[in-house]
This record gives sequence, structure tokens and C-alpha cells, in this order.
Amino acid sequence: MEKQTFRKIGVMLSMFLVVNSSVGVMYANTYDGVYKPKTHILKANSDTVRWGNIGKGNPALTVHSGDIVTVEGITHHSGDDYDRMIKGDAGVEDIFHWIEGEKNEELRGPGVHIMTGPIAVEGAEPGDVLEVKILDMKLRPNGNDQYAGKTYGVNAAANWGYLYGDMVEEPKKREVVTIYEMDTEGGTDYATAVYNYKWTVQTDPDGQVHPTIDYPGVIVDHSTIDKNFDVLKGVKIPVRLHFGTMGVAPKEADIVDSVPPSYNGGNVDDWRITEGATMYYPVSVPGALLSIGDPHAGQGDSEINGTAIETSVTGDIQVILHKKASLNNKLKGLNFPLLENENEWVVHGFSYANYLEELGTNAQKEIFNNSSIDKAMKDAAHKTKDFLMAGMDLSEDEAYSLMSVSADFGITQVVDGNWGVHALIDKGQFGESERKAVGLRSSFEGFGAKVSWKTASQIVTISYNDNVLEMKVGATTGTYNGKTVKLVAPIRVVDEKVEASEYFVNFYKSKLSKTE
Repeated sequence: MEKQTFRKIGVMLSMFLVVNSSVGVMYANTYDGVYKPKTHILKANSDTVRWGNIGKGNPALTVHSGDIVTVEGITHHSGDDYDRMIKGDAGVEDIFHWIEGEKNEELRGPGVHIMTGPIAVEGAEPGDVLEVKILDMKLRPNGNDQYAGKTYGVNAAANWGYLYGDMVEEPKKREVVTIYEMDTEGGTDYATAVYNYKWTVQTDPDGQVHPTIDYPGVIVDHSTIDKNFDVLKGVKIPVRLHFGTMGVAPKEADIVDSVPPSYNGGNVDDWRITEGATMYYPVSVPGALLSIGDPHAGQGDSEINGTAIETSVTGDIQVILHKKASLNNKLKGLNFPLLENENEWVVHGFSYANYLEELGTNAQKEIFNNSSIDKAMKDAAHKTKDFLMAGMDLSEDEAYSLMSVSADFGITQVVDGNWGVHALIDKGQFGESERKAVGLRSSFEGFGAKVSWKTASQIVTISYNDNVLEMKVGATTGTYNGKTVKLVAPIRVVDEKVEASEYFVNFYKSKLSKTE
């Protein structure tokens, strides 16, 4: 508790000039000619995380709009395999430290996730919108030399899973933990199952008995389980790194359960919240107070059995503050977590748009008894219609028609208390207005970068701030500082001019701005 109270707040006050070309309206608050982004590192340890709370609190870090943060996200399921996911990793050992009478994170709750932060943004006020660009995501290597080069994750078919108790095989009420393995350096883009086991009654260091997965951070005693290594043989699960829980603090309560998502973001559990994506959150408290955690390596829409592949990930994010007075039509009055990527806008709806307000003083308990897909679908539909009308300047009839003929509605999750439905809106159908093409050379040289072109190989190299991005025309991958990366989109040649989308240009301007 003492560590939670006395956090160091890093307030960055220096301002520097930055050279920049013109950028789209969505990014007008980022490169305004007066501030050069600073890079911060926010490590995860018992001083910088909160367990299960995404509400208000003392910042672990304070930044300016435009700053980049390398943030460590740790999975709360690490205790399911201590040797593979905790042992030898000082930060994770510190967070999970719990012996009889001594517990580094004494306050665990009301939710379960390990949330790094919060991060305060200078000047953020209610009514503003916080943009969060996800510039990079990497698996956290395990700390045990016995498993060098590997990262492990957990899928728990838990008691909050959609089909818990509704199974064919006995016992019908069972919780099964599956351990997955991945290549830490990304040499493979898939996860494979190592073994699984049925949850057995566990006793924590304080003597509390846990017949089910009901409390975060319990270290499973492997002498009490039977491991089944004959599981998912020959199956390769695509690795899709993403943050399951990320959002700003809501205004309605000081301590907020990390499990149910809401208008402020939180446990949205959309696998599209990944590298190359941008999230927009409505600010409702001073400083915004952004928290990040619950990293995943793979998840399908619905997250049906209770969890994704829960793992630990380090990500680079850029935070950009959009002031209320300068919001464009897409962001004015934003009251839900909005996602943008190269190809889509993604609208997120929930059973309750703001459950903390709608369900009253006992909302954080009542939400788990009141969710439905019907309500989430209706909420997502209304939000999508409103977004198309305000953001795309469509009439209500035009928006309603477009929703039916081209928007894809999907079930985000049915396990987080406040169930979710998302709508995918294809940018391409709006033509140049949403997929504006700009000249690659002029855009990056105006930014201050060096751009070179190899005619024979059609390779473009962009250098800025000791970072180097290299890519070939039409390719879906390139290299960034010598490592292969998946590009947010291919670049192309039109009328003997190399072009990219405005989103592409702004994303890589941000990525190139990171300093070591």
C-alpha cells in the first residue's frame, strides 16, 4: 500500500522545436511545430502497477502530448506456470511476491488484471480525447535460462467462460489451463500448446483455499496437478499480440474493476488493438490517467472460454491529446473507445454504454448479472449510425443503409461482465476522403527525414532520429532498424511517384520519432 501511495511522478517540462510537414486533421495536435516527442520507459514492478483497478490514482508517469512510452505489460496468469512465466524475471517476481505475512501487492482488486500506470498526460481535461498509437509490440522473454528464447502464455477455460457447466464430458463444471509456447524473437508467428491441466484446489500463502480460479496471482502448486502433454498436436495458433485492457480512468468512481469495459475503454478485449492501430478515448478526469495491461498473444472474437492466450508483452505507444475545442466531427462528443487502422474504423458497443452510471451505486457488482448480446448489439448499432452521420456527414437513412450492406458487426467478448459487440467500417468505400494518398518523399522529407530510392530494386529507405525504415514497393513487410516488420500497408507507385496513405505516413512518423 505504501508503494502505491508514494509513486515517482516524472513530469517532462522541456520543449524543443520540431520540423514537420502538413498532416491530417486527426493528428493536428501532435506535431504542432513547438514540441519534439520524448521517449519514456515505464517498467512493470510493484511500484508501477495496480492489480485489478483502472480508476483514478497517483500517476506512475506523467508525459506531454506526443510523447512515446515503452511500457511493460505483465499477465496476471503468470502464476499458472511459475517456472516458465515468473522465475528469473525480477520485475514479475516483484509483482507476484507473496509469502505468508508478506505480499508486495497487498491490494488486489476489485478486478484481476495487472495494470501498468496510470500515465497522466499534461493538460488533459474532461471533454478532450486521448489518442493512443500502438507503434510496436514484442513478447517479453521469460527469465528462466532453462527456457531461453521462449515466451509462454496461458489460456484458462474458467468459471466465467460462456459454456462453463454446459459441457458434454464430465465433470461438466471444470476449469482447464493450457500453456502455450512462442518464439520470443518472433522467429515464428504462431503459438503451440505445451500441455494442459485441470485446475485443482489451491491454498495461497495466507491459508485461503481456492477451489476455482477466483483470485488473481495465486501460484499453482504443480505437485497437485496432472499435466497432459498430448494436446492440440500439430495445431499452430496465429500470434496476434494485443492489449486486452487499455483505457483512461472514468469519472464515476475512484476505484474501478478492471474486468468490465465501458466508455473509457478498459477490458475491451478486441484483438485489433494491436501494433499499427490507433485508439481514441474520451477523457473524463484531469490527466486522462491511461492504464495498460492484460496483454494477449492470441484471441478469437468472443473470447468464449474465458481468456485469450494471456502473456506478457512490451509495447511502444504514443499518446496524443486532442483538445475539446479542436475536435473534428469524428471525435466531437466521443463516448466510446474508437479504433482506427489503415483500413477500418472500429466502433465498440457494450451491453451498457456506461454501466457505472446506468446501474447506480452497486454497478460494479450488478453488471455481472445484467449483460446481454442483444443490448450490446443495439448499443453498437446506435453508435455506428451516429458515427457515420457525424463523422462521414451522412443522413440517418444513408447511414442505416450503409450499416446493413457493408458494416460487419461481430461479438467482441462474452466474458467480461459488460459484453461487447464491435462494428467494422471499411474506409475504402469512402474513397479519397478516408484513404487519402500522399507523396512519400515529400511527406517524410518535410518531416525532416532522409529518403533514398533504389530504382532497380524499387526499395525506399527512410532515416530519421537514428531509426531506419526500409521497404519495397508493393511489399507487405519491410525492415525497421534491421528487423523484419509487417507494414501497416504496402507503398505503391502512381504516375512515377511513390505514394502511401496519410495514415501510413503519420504512423511511421511517430514510430521513427522514438529515441533510445
